Amino acid sequence: MTNEQTSPIPDENQIFAERRNKLAEIRKAGVAFPNDFERKHLAGDLHTEYGERTHDELESAQIHVAVAGRMMLKRVMGKASFATVQDMSGKIQLFISNNDTGEEAHNAFKHHDLGDILGAVGVLFKTKTASYPCASPSCVCLPRRCDLCRKNSTA
Repeated sequence: MTNEQTSPIPDENQIFAERRNKLAEIRKAGVAFPNDFERKHLAGDLHTEYGERTHDELESAQIHVAVAGRMMLKRVMGKASFATVQDMSGKIQLFISNNDTGEEAHNAFKHHDLGDILGAVGVLFKTKTASYPCASPSCVCLPRRCDLCRKNSTA
């Protein structure tokens, strides 16, 4: 018999470790799993109702929306970011910037992961290049989705 020393096998991979650290930081800052967000609109309905409107029409109408869904895509570009959120009816793009949401909310958004469930309240608009509406959230509500939720239900 050989006297081999084996290191203990970690019970989690690096992604789960990162998510646990992020969750700990969120818990320090306040409620990690808020459940007071109320979605009022579905992405598909917004596309159907407002998809044909121009940028100027949407801008003058100032249509306030509340959407929620799973973050499927995230692009962080300095002082502005985009996220594509998918709900049961389709996708909508969120635009988060220091000017619109504030630097603190934008910095918090930068720490969200793909797959997280986001809620956003904002004004519907179209970018100059987009063929579909976006929401510019005034606040991003985060019921933090991570696979740790099933293991750690002490939110």
